[in-house]
Amino acid sequence: MHLTERQKKYLRGLAHQKKAVVMIGSSGVSDNVMNEIDNALDFHELIKIKVRVGARTDRAEALDYITGKLDCQLIQRVGNSAVLFRRNPDKPKLQLPHGGV
Repeated sequence: MHLTERQKKYLRGLAHQKKAVVMIGSSGVSDNVMNEIDNALDFHELIKIKVRVGARTDRAEALDYITGKLDCQLIQRVGNSAVLFRRNPDKPKLQLPHGGV
């Protein structure tokens, strides 16, 4: 699913007040962590996670791995926090604004 900049901005606004639902520590991205993120995306569609795996490049690699495996989009990354979005095809919860930039 391709999101416009307007939609990403809207999602960033919604995520601002959210607390992180999953925290990834120095152990990295395990199968259990992936399952938790997958379940949270199914239920909430928009989640915030904390990625504390070391250097900036390690965090970027972890987020690339997560978004690739779980077919979700990285909406925003600030420091150790990342916002992920994946539309629930059966029961969509969030109404995104249409088109535009």
